[in-house]
Amino acid sequence: MTTKTFKLSLTALVVGASLSLTACNDANKSNAIPVVAQAVTAQDAKQFLAKSEQELQALYLESNRAEWIYANFITEDTSELSAAVNEKMTAAVVRLANEAAKFNALELDSDTRRKLDKLKQALTLAAPQDEAKNAELSKLMAELGGLYGKGKYCKTEGECLSLGDMTAKMATSRDYDELLDLWQGWRQVSKPMRPLYEQQVTLANEGAKELGYADTGAMWRSKYDMPADDFAKELDRIWGQVKPLYNSLHCHVRAKLGEKYGTDKVPQDQPIPAHLLGNMWAQTWGNVYDLVAPADADPGYDVTELLAKHNYDELTMVKGAEKFFTSMGFDPLPETFYERSLFTKPQDRDVQCHASAWNLDSKDDLRIKMCIQRTGEEFSVIHHELGHNFYQRAYNKLPLYYQESANDGFHEAIGDTIALSVTPGYLKEIGLLDQVPDESKDIGLLMKMAMDKVAFIPFGLLVDQWRWQVFSGQVTPENYNQAWWDLREKYQGVKAPIARSEADFDPGAKYHVPGNTPYTRYFLAHILQFEFHKSLCEIAGNKEAIHRCSVYNSKEAGERLNAMLEMGSSRPWQEALASVTGKPEMDATAILDYFAPLQKYLDEQNKGRQCGW
Repeated sequence: MTTKTFKLSLTALVVGASLSLTACNDANKSNAIPVVAQAVTAQDAKQFLAKSEQELQALYLESNRAEWIYANFITEDTSELSAAVNEKMTAAVVRLANEAAKFNALELDSDTRRKLDKLKQALTLAAPQDEAKNAELSKLMAELGGLYGKGKYCKTEGECLSLGDMTAKMATSRDYDELLDLWQGWRQVSKPMRPLYEQQVTLANEGAKELGYADTGAMWRSKYDMPADDFAKELDRIWGQVKPLYNSLHCHVRAKLGEKYGTDKVPQDQPIPAHLLGNMWAQTWGNVYDLVAPADADPGYDVTELLAKHNYDELTMVKGAEKFFTSMGFDPLPETFYERSLFTKPQDRDVQCHASAWNLDSKDDLRIKMCIQRTGEEFSVIHHELGHNFYQRAYNKLPLYYQESANDGFHEAIGDTIALSVTPGYLKEIGLLDQVPDESKDIGLLMKMAMDKVAFIPFGLLVDQWRWQVFSGQVTPENYNQAWWDLREKYQGVKAPIARSEADFDPGAKYHVPGNTPYTRYFLAHILQFEFHKSLCEIAGNKEAIHRCSVYNSKEAGERLNAMLEMGSSRPWQEALASVTGKPEMDATAILDYFAPLQKYLDEQNKGRQCGW
């Protein structure tokens, strides 16, 4: 799920921009390279920001309208129009980011410095100011994106599989050899990316240094209101909290896969072969839930069937999800939301069906774009997407520079936090479910959720760990692939099912690497959503187990949540976090509390097994 606003829509541009959280204190200075002072004043900086905001506001509206039209009417013409506007936007952001760097040496008030930093760090990859190098970086990014987007696995000349085809097969196949074939096949696509990626790293680092950063990785990490190196250590600290739960889940899943495929193929003291977990990247494991499901775990109801029984159509599902927010005291969505959103797939044209939440004008033109299926999973997704919309509206009175989440993990976390409240108790409250199953049925629900959310956490961490090491030079091109698999084994306990070499470029098989999309936001979102959920449940006076809590109807929880949302990114994320949780540090113990019944079950199942790798 994604949000579509000026800040986030730029991640897909040729020089991918994403206005993200930055430090407003001296924390960044240790990672910055001194920039020659310019003959500019503090007043010049303020005037520059005011003028830039006006320019970006107009460009943002133009870009979002073009993007919306393209996403909802996919033709060659709308594609060309969208590309032209994005190219114009990119050029403006590149120019303004470099102009913002001219004020690096000035002593400024914290608000002015924060806005300048946000503008300066708007670029995901900072292009060098040299025109030829700028053009070369754009070309490399387009080539990498094209290799991924057009990638197919052709067994024979007439038999080619798209990534979508392969993803669907891997979700359902339980044939070891077929899974291995699909896994290998997709990774042929990323081999040609290696030399392009190496060149891109060199050019992007040059651009980052021109903006005052040691390298691109330091630039990315400096968006988190703390010294870049301290932020990396903080992530490892949080992972250390979750690791025991992950290890228990890993041990149980490996044992069940050993029962299915044989311990010769799944040795019980080694990492799990990456192709057996139901997902092309082994990042989520929910597709193999059937292999590990606890006995008698069926909760006794199916949300998809309940929706049909109560005559919920797509619009009813959306209005039902909106009622969740209004029950917490949020104002209803504007009528234009229902007039302008896309809820169902049109029969007469191609559209992008990937669920996304939009704010076209940074005020109140809120929309979602979904080809809604009448399923229980989609009902949760709608709650998630509306979480983005209510966040967008909450911060829309702030300056444009601050119209985003507290850090890039918060936006996804808020949507997921709301989705965590779609519990059996909530379903009963809104009349979909007659009776809440007893707690003995919770283990299956928790296992299914853990197979996606807990299993994802180490993958969410390691993608950028690899890139940061590449950007800093700690990992050299001669060791790209080896370093990738070292991290996969270290964090996930997952290994390549066949020998890999430096002729391969397996990181490129994951979209976000050739697409240059920072990935730490997803790790943060998976941590924060449980922390938010636990705190909001406490504010709401919940007396049930945390995994059974829903904050539906709690005005107190709604008031506290909205106060944080209204902050946007105007203050350090630690302050935003503390406004809900009472603490400025992230704490993953909420995940342990949420999955405590599952941890007990896993401990029992893992007795006598050799865990670890």
